[in-house]
Amino acid sequence: MDATTGRLVDYALQARYEDLPASVVEATKLRLIDTLACVAGAYSQPLSVAARDLAARYTMNPGATVLGGTRGVAPEMAAFANGVMLRVLDLSDMYRVKSGGHPSDVIAALLAAAEMGARDGRSFIAAIAVAYEIYCSCCDAIDLNSAGWDQPVYGIVAATAAAGRLMGLDRERLGHAIALAIVPNMALYQTRHGELSSWKGCAGANASRNALFAVSLARSGFTGPEAPIEGKHGLWDIAGRFDWPLEPGRPPNRIERTHIKCFPVCYHGQSAVWAALALRQRVRIEDVESIEVRTHRTAFNLMASSPSRWAPATHETADHSLPYVVARALLDGRITEASFAESRLRDPRMAALMARTKVMEDPDLTAHFPESSPCRVLIRMTSGAEVSDEVRYPKGHESRPMSASEVHEKFRQLFDGYGERRQADNVLAAAGNLERLEDIGELFAQFRRDDTNKPRR
Repeated sequence: MDATTGRLVDYALQARYEDLPASVVEATKLRLIDTLACVAGAYSQPLSVAARDLAARYTMNPGATVLGGTRGVAPEMAAFANGVMLRVLDLSDMYRVKSGGHPSDVIAALLAAAEMGARDGRSFIAAIAVAYEIYCSCCDAIDLNSAGWDQPVYGIVAATAAAGRLMGLDRERLGHAIALAIVPNMALYQTRHGELSSWKGCAGANASRNALFAVSLARSGFTGPEAPIEGKHGLWDIAGRFDWPLEPGRPPNRIERTHIKCFPVCYHGQSAVWAALALRQRVRIEDVESIEVRTHRTAFNLMASSPSRWAPATHETADHSLPYVVARALLDGRITEASFAESRLRDPRMAALMARTKVMEDPDLTAHFPESSPCRVLIRMTSGAEVSDEVRYPKGHESRPMSASEVHEKFRQLFDGYGERRQADNVLAAAGNLERLEDIGELFAQFRRDDTNKPRR
């Protein structure tokens, strides 16, 4: 293996739960709770149902569990189904420096890997923290997204390294697993451009699926291509040379700096929604003459530069459209999953408000990104009056974090359509005491869906 692959392997294998700061352990458990909240909220979504149905074709005993169920399936298919569910709502956590993505995508792979290997809660916590560190440190090091590569490129490396750790791979085989993950599975950034498809919420899940397959291959004795990162046609050759900033033996901590979402929209639209909601209290929609949204370059490029963002035809495009989410927040006073129903996409009031909206990059706001995620919304009234609001740190940002009780409340709200309040309490208790669990199966058992009992709504 090349030197960078070796450092990734050594980092994954040398990290110890006993060395984790208490704050990292707590941050890890909160991200798990946030992820389970997203799964519960998305459980009945058509794409979630389709992913579970697909996984059910691959029954395996013993196998891995699709959250909510009891049947064992092939580990890579459990990882895919769980990965789809945790991402469908676009409510999972986010991290961005030079590149960006949703590091909690890796949890789908690690849930399956824990059932196939080390099942205790401490091992699971350490694996999540390690995966986040590998994922986020790559985002710190290089802008792979602008080079045309999507977040599953570093997601699959993080998931493979941590899953291989859980499944007991030694140094040599884990090196092969990483090679078997990277070389066959480079993902294109086209996933996030133009009219967005359902694949937007599946790309991370597919990385988890492929990570489990790579680990399984290596564990069975398959070998991977030599020097997958530093080789002549490796990752460096196509993406540019960079240093993956990991120091084997140093405890992970980047998980504490990931951002938790309050609204089911692209993270770069969170501040815009907060600003629009604040302004809604100060205006009458019928008196709005024009709306001006000033934001940073990344938000503009992802959420306003494409014609599809100004006439979104799909849920996936609408939740990545700045003019849409601002208009919807002003009209409804909230942004939820219901904000992207087909009837809302066709709402003539929304179309009229979007037509009076202008979005532009503000160089001053760009200069403050990614340290903050700034947005300024200005509304001009037919009377000539103007009102504006600016948000630099949306709730959930590392500089304005959600408290444990706020994350728990997010969980309860999303769980409300999934199960009873008592079950929600039991899941929170299991996740909150994760380091004391001897078997990760207890968490699956508490989360199991009982369709004989109608959920309280």
